Amino acid sequence: MIKKKLKKNKKYNKILITGGSGFLGSHLADELSSSGYKVYILDNKQSSYLKKNQTMVICDLLNRKKIDQIVKNIDVVYHFSAISDISEANKDFVKTVEQNILSTVYLLEACVKYKIKRFIFASSIYVYSEYGGIYRSSKQSCELIIENYAKLKNLKFTILRFGSLYGRRSNNNNFIYNLIHQAIKKKNIIRNGSGDEIRNYIHVIDAAKCCKIILNSKYENSYQILTGSQTTKIKDLMKMVREIFNKKIKITYKKKTNEEHYEITPYSYSPKFANKLSNEDQIDFGQGLIDLAEYISSKNED
Repeated sequence: MIKKKLKKNKKYNKILITGGSGFLGSHLADELSSSGYKVYILDNKQSSYLKKNQTMVICDLLNRKKIDQIVKNIDVVYHFSAISDISEANKDFVKTVEQNILSTVYLLEACVKYKIKRFIFASSIYVYSEYGGIYRSSKQSCELIIENYAKLKNLKFTILRFGSLYGRRSNNNNFIYNLIHQAIKKKNIIRNGSGDEIRNYIHVIDAAKCCKIILNSKYENSYQILTGSQTTKIKDLMKMVREIFNKKIKITYKKKTNEEHYEITPYSYSPKFANKLSNEDQIDFGQGLIDLAEYISSKNED
């Protein structure tokens, strides 16, 4: 457990975040910038959250030549860009392999070429689960490839296995965002399943702080699980949302779909065990839900 805030690691200065325009990436960019790091955001779209002290680079991660140029003067690479929605990944295997695996190899090649000090990879708790489809397979493949680069090319790495994130800057692909959005716009929350499924939730800001902390050298060549400590059943989460809206929300349960989701946050056998990393001062789950509801309401979406 993290007991104190880490100062800037003097070994590193310039940090690249792929997928830095996204949900977690943009929050990490803010955390790193606030600690004095020079942050470069690489994405295929302009960040809506870009700060004056951050540099935006718009680039397709399959553009190997441009990736090589970008990585040249970087100290640390956070590789957060990927197709992360399980349903989306399962619809197009080829695209998922290109965006999740091939782009990772291109980055690794550049990191080895320019002797990057650390490669930090966003993986998933699905990685050694039986569920998750091609998304899980792509993340597992990347972990194995990174291990090969570490062994054969002397690349220092950290692999982060994320659980269920929630918070501001998410969208309807995020379960809790979608749930609260339904409550606000439709006054009815629909769940495909019994609601007995259990999840560990971690607020995106807590996750971003942990991502910054792992720059400490003791986390080199390690595997870290970031799932938070806020464990709850889906049905209890839905009841909490209903309470937030003064019980004026209807809850509807439908038969479970054929999508590959798990009953309990997976802790299946893994040949590469990971430590669980958490931030001591975590955002309260209820307060995090209320804050997200305020955020969604302020967006005036249809």
